[in-house]
Amino acid sequence: MLTLTINGLSHDVDVPEDMPLLWVLRDHLNLVGTKYGCGIAQCGVCTVHVGGKPVRSCQLTIGDVGTRAVVTIEGIGSTPNGAKVQQAWMEAAVPQCGYCQAGQIMSATALLDSNPQPDDSDIDAAMAGNICRCGTYIRIRRAIKNAAAKSA
Repeated sequence: MLTLTINGLSHDVDVPEDMPLLWVLRDHLNLVGTKYGCGIAQCGVCTVHVGGKPVRSCQLTIGDVGTRAVVTIEGIGSTPNGAKVQQAWMEAAVPQCGYCQAGQIMSATALLDSNPQPDDSDIDAAMAGNICRCGTYIRIRRAIKNAAAKSA
């Protein structure tokens, strides 16, 4: 039995330590906002925060999470930057199909947590691992800049 802290709550899970965090979140805790994309940590759809850092939950095993806190899209809105990013996302009408947006929001929030006033190159570097098949990259960049402006 492993105990995880997810979105500020403690959860006991009886799963193998080599199970990816993504499947624990979705299949055992019913936190389905984090999506499955490529399964090889290349698309960013499954991004969550572990210990305050963005990680791909499809490749991180539950045993490797250890005691670090996990924040998912379901909990990011309760953080100051997460709330700003979510609001900016709505104001900029970022989602088209919406499938990648949870991962995009998680990466954007991590960027603002580490760099409250990112420039275009900072945004490009932080978001490079998040693929949007609908191509809403211009709106994503605008939303990140708007969220950063709210921080200023």
